[in-house]
Amino acid sequence: MPEISKFYGIIIYMYIDDHNPPHFHVWYDDYQAEITIKEGIVRGEMPRRALRLVFEWLDLHRDELLENWERLSNSEAAKKIAPLE
Repeated sequence: MPEISKFYGIIIYMYIDDHNPPHFHVWYDDYQAEITIKEGIVRGEMPRRALRLVFEWLDLHRDELLENWERLSNSEAAKKIAPLE
């Protein structure tokens, strides 16, 4: 599971050949969530403040996330995405 980005204790991952719809996984402390890239649907639990930061990051990097989804679907390496600053 490639680590795509990391910021403020939040780690973003994507799995190779994962199920649709395009999404990424978020880990923060003992919390885990899955978030769809296009719709922003959340499955799992995450503190509100961490989730707000993840959505801010998602808005900035949606195209890069979709590109990584395609790359991983084609068994190519994912590219790192800049953290939220």
